[in-house]
Amino acid sequence: MTNYSDLKSLITILNQDPLKYLEINRPQYYQKYIGQVDQYGYNIKTFARYEPIFQFFFEKYFKVNITGIENIPSSGPVILVGNHSGMLPVDAGMTTMALCKLHPNPRRIRYLITDWFFQITGVSRWVKEVGQVRASLTNAYKLIDDNEIIGIYPEGIRGVGKPLKQKYRLIDFHPGFVKLAIPKNVPIVPISTLGGDEIFMIFKNVKMISRLLKMPFFPLTLAFPWLPFPAMFVPLPVKWQIKIHEPIYLNLNPDQVNNPKIIFEKSHEIQYLIQKELNEMYKNRQTFFSFEK
Repeated sequence: MTNYSDLKSLITILNQDPLKYLEINRPQYYQKYIGQVDQYGYNIKTFARYEPIFQFFFEKYFKVNITGIENIPSSGPVILVGNHSGMLPVDAGMTTMALCKLHPNPRRIRYLITDWFFQITGVSRWVKEVGQVRASLTNAYKLIDDNEIIGIYPEGIRGVGKPLKQKYRLIDFHPGFVKLAIPKNVPIVPISTLGGDEIFMIFKNVKMISRLLKMPFFPLTLAFPWLPFPAMFVPLPVKWQIKIHEPIYLNLNPDQVNNPKIIFEKSHEIQYLIQKELNEMYKNRQTFFSFEK
């Protein structure tokens, strides 16, 4: 688990010029995106401002153990597909940090996110400036044409609202990512993430309140909504494991994009692969909290 010296170091970093810090510590990433004008709103200065915070959670708080980072192609379009959980999309942040810090050719990930995030004042601008994109087929195909890495969680918003009794049990994948990959045979890289389901311990989703507040879900956790802000959103220091699988090339004829049987079959195969690895990681987990030896 983190300690006072880790927090002190983080505060020192946050008091520095964010772009200068990114240039020194992530030079490949910095050189790749500095000066670019992005049609979706990505702002490298905003990313640089928050990168040390996510890096702190990656290295010090969750102590993420990641394997297979080299399986993400260094160039060309890629579709990342993984299990989703944890009330907030922290899993996306951890994978982003892994790619930014550990990959031999650091690249950004353009997660396709639901319209709900764009309806929240303040949040809408932030998610765009750190690289996320409104989910639509038009945007997805443009990102492929631009050789970007696309991040997709086929469980959707249902995944992050999963109660604890369903932890690490995948909800059936929406097969749209398979249709997206077929026309240009874009590689699909499955990702299995252990840890996210337990950082907030969702005991119940109160659907009546969520409908009243027009939220996708209203969770009851150890902290939310009982504690004051921001304490209600402080995650538990759970040890994370992330396994990045080898890329899958479907090698299908483009006209198969209209074949629902093939689409669902391939989607289920990838879901099964991720679920099988989750089961193995859960079974063999040695530590639960990040401060355990």
